[in-house]
Amino acid sequence: MLRAAFLLALLAAAAGVGWLAWFAHRPLALPAVPYEFTVRPGASLKGVARELASQGVFPEAESFWILGRSLGKAGSIRAGTYRLDAPVTPLALLDKLARGDVMLVPILFVEGTTFRQWLAQLAANPRVRHTLAGKDEAQVRAALGIEDRSLEGWFFPDTYRFSPGSSDVEILRRAHLAMARRLDAAWKERDADLPLATPYDALILASIVEKETAVPAERPLIASVFLNRLRRGMRLQTDPTVIYGMGSRYDGNIRRKDLEEDTPWNTYTRAGLPPTPIAMPGEEALRAVVHPAASEYLYFVARGDGSHEFSRTLEQHNRAVARYQLHRAPS
Repeated sequence: MLRAAFLLALLAAAAGVGWLAWFAHRPLALPAVPYEFTVRPGASLKGVARELASQGVFPEAESFWILGRSLGKAGSIRAGTYRLDAPVTPLALLDKLARGDVMLVPILFVEGTTFRQWLAQLAANPRVRHTLAGKDEAQVRAALGIEDRSLEGWFFPDTYRFSPGSSDVEILRRAHLAMARRLDAAWKERDADLPLATPYDALILASIVEKETAVPAERPLIASVFLNRLRRGMRLQTDPTVIYGMGSRYDGNIRRKDLEEDTPWNTYTRAGLPPTPIAMPGEEALRAVVHPAASEYLYFVARGDGSHEFSRTLEQHNRAVARYQLHRAPS
């Protein structure tokens, strides 16, 4: 009888191992393709197995849990949102959970956009966990740990990949760290004799350069114009700063009264740099400011095709304005 019991136990164990092997390598019947599910922080493998079984991924939960325990991976699963683009085996799914191969979604922040636009973009993204809604600027600064300066300009425009459910604060902190690193590196490698006292001055000017042109080759020339003006004590007289100072009142047009209205950002009425950046500058704008073109240009005017005409003297500039803005033949 003992031998019989032993043989029965051995057969049962073999059957169990056989079943587990068959289960481990049999592709799952997913309820949908692609299929997404989220593992909450602190969730156990047994809890995940039960949740997936309730959604029809497994016929029952125990086999997946036993498979994980037998392979020593029951305590190794990682939180996050997972995406399955095709049926996988339980073994492959268990490996995915243990590696933390979570789903990442992209969010693109474009050069030249403002912090207000970034907040709106984050608020409109359903994958982002929104924690900044209803907070004023001081509260947002406190949440980000940036309490000693304006938030404008301090976030690097780029594509960021994040796990669904990541907070807006987490994404912004990554962008802020990226900008701080790039600004620090650019400032350390700057050309000598720039009329800029601090890295923050470079950030402010880079934001203006970013808004003035979308032509990469022009950025060093645009930067040289503004730096030449700063050296001579001339006002920068750049429209994007006026627009920024107008805020929500800007309707797409700048009128004479707007140029004459004194705001902290109106570089027609005030000398020097504005008090803060006016947008988020990209890598090329930062590089242009710390490595400007060697030029004697003091003026530029839009040609109407996205590029600019540069001039050394006011007389040359007036002729360029007449040609490209007033459409008059040069005299």
